[in-house]
Amino acid sequence: MKISTKGRYALRLMIDLAEHKDDGYIPLKDISERQEISKKYLEQIIAIVNKPDFLRTNRGSQGGYKLAKSPDKYTVGDILRLTEGSLSPVDCVDQHPNECPRSADCPTLPIWSHLSKIINEYLDSVTLQDILDQQQSRYMNNYVI
Repeated sequence: MKISTKGRYALRLMIDLAEHKDDGYIPLKDISERQEISKKYLEQIIAIVNKPDFLRTNRGSQGGYKLAKSPDKYTVGDILRLTEGSLSPVDCVDQHPNECPRSADCPTLPIWSHLSKIINEYLDSVTLQDILDQQQSRYMNNYVI
């Protein structure tokens, strides 16, 4: 499994919105400048993640985007599934029921199933708030005398 640029940038977009959650609606231009991602590419990403349960949108001169929920309610897994679709390492793990004629005797299926479970559990355990807390901790421990 390889996370695409779209998935990585969507995560950065959401982290940026979480960092600025108290600033009201954030224009895409501001996110673009802070994250050094082209505004045009962010427009493509925002079209994917702009769901009512994910983002709030405001049009006009004071327009922009903000999180629909608090940062602790967004998991990395949720964000990546929006942009990437499945996070499974192989396609057959996503089939329910598994239609592969070899699935009953496949010696590798349990490996891929277990790996998929580990990936999803881990990514679903990390929230935007966890990332913000980790980032803040890193900055607090990085001082110079």
